[in-house]
Amino acid sequence: MSDTPEDIPLFPLSAVLFPYARMPLQIFEQRYLDMIKSCARSGTGFGVIWTSGGEVAGRGEPQLGEYGTYARIVDYDQLPNGLLGVTIEGGERFDLHGAERLASQLIMGSVTFRDALSPTPMQAEWEGLVAVLQSLETHPHVEQLQLQIDHGNAWAVACNLLQLLPIDERLKYRWLGYDSVEDVMSELDTLLNEISGEDDTPEA
Repeated sequence: MSDTPEDIPLFPLSAVLFPYARMPLQIFEQRYLDMIKSCARSGTGFGVIWTSGGEVAGRGEPQLGEYGTYARIVDYDQLPNGLLGVTIEGGERFDLHGAERLASQLIMGSVTFRDALSPTPMQAEWEGLVAVLQSLETHPHVEQLQLQIDHGNAWAVACNLLQLLPIDERLKYRWLGYDSVEDVMSELDTLLNEISGEDDTPEA
C-alpha cells in the first residue's frame, strides 16, 4: 500500500465494482468518452466510486463514497443504440481523500491505494458458494463478460458473487471495504441461506 496520494479520474456510479470482477458500462457523456479515450491511449485506468446521490450531466455534486476500486478497460465496442460499450475489470481498492471537478466536468480524486487482495485458497465449507457462482456464470449476460475466474481463489469467488448477485448496493459498498475474506464468505453464506429460505423456522 502506498501512502503517497495519487490523482486519478473518477467515475461515480450507483453500483459497486469489486476487485477480480467485471462490469459493463454504457458511455455517452463527453467527459467520460474523453476519459475512456485517454485511458485507452495511455494504458491506464480510472476509479469507480459508489455514489448514493445522483449526478446528471455534471449538475450537482455527487455524494462520493470513502473508498472505491481502480478499473481497467478490458473490452469496448459500439452498441446497437450508438453508445460506446465498455467492459471494465476491478483491480486495487483505494481510499479517497479529496475530489475536484475540472472545467471539463470530469472529477479527479486524490487517492491512496490499498494492498491488493492476495489469492486465498478456498475452504471446504465455502464450496457451496462456488456452485452458486458457476450457475450464475451460465447466464447469457454474464457469459458476455468473458469472466476468467480462478475458482480456487476465495477472494475471486467472493468478489464475483458480490458483483453478480442482486444485492442492495449499500451492502455491496460495505463489503467492498472488508479486508477479511472469511468475514465476507460468512456473511455471503448467511445471506444466501436467507434468500433460499433455509434459515426459515418450520411452523409447528
